[in-house]
Parts: sequence; C-alpha cells; structure tokens
Amino acid sequence: MLYEMIAVVRVGKPHKTNEVKEIARTAGALILAQGGVVRGITNWGPFLLTKPVKKNQMRHDSGHHFIMRFDASPAVQYLVRKTIAIDPRMIRCGVVKMGGRLKDIVDVKGTVDWQRHREESQGLGLSYLQ
Repeated sequence: MLYEMIAVVRVGKPHKTNEVKEIARTAGALILAQGGVVRGITNWGPFLLTKPVKKNQMRHDSGHHFIMRFDASPAVQYLVRKTIAIDPRMIRCGVVKMGGRLKDIVDVKGTVDWQRHREESQGLGLSYLQ
C-alpha cells in the first residue's frame, strides 16, 4: 500500500536541517528494514503554523515540513508513525493511505510539488486558491 507521511519538525535557533534529516533517515531506515520502499522525500522547508502548538512543554509557532511517500504494509506504517511521533523534536506527524491497489498507485510520483502561484491552481478544481 502507498502511504504519504506529512511531518512537522521543530525549528531551532539558528535553524538547522540536521534534525529534519535525522528524522527522515530514521523513518526511511525503518521502512527499508521491514521490506518497504521509499518513493521519495520532499522538503518543504520552514513555515509558520496555523496556530501555536504546545508539545513537550514548549510552544511552537513555526515548523519545518517534509513529506515522505512510501510503499509498506499497514503494520510497518503503524510502526513508523509511532516511532516518529514519540521523538521530542517532532511537532506533528500524519500518515495518509493513498491507495491499496496497483492500478490506483502505479502513476503516483515520489515527490509532492508545492503550488505557489494562482496560475498553477487554475484548471485543477482548486477554486479556493484563486
């Protein structure tokens, strides 16, 4: 099954991507060790959060976002989600099942593009971005 993990890592001062790389490497190693395949990792960088989040007695206003797409069994997805969620550097993490049948996931790319302009959202049914 194809999954997409969206993760938000705390932003330190000064901002360094080492924490993000370590968390992505840990998740990827877990997936590969259990026989899964990592399709791709997309780094979206630091963004302001929609609202302040309190986690581990700290208040976070911004977070470093990354997305990982991977093929694995439901048990491996659960293991990855639980392992990543207990890391104190993580602010939020969510996993979405993108498909279970081959015909649903065969054409899905490993990267996730960020739409920055209105022109890119036109014609995609994303009227709320216009």
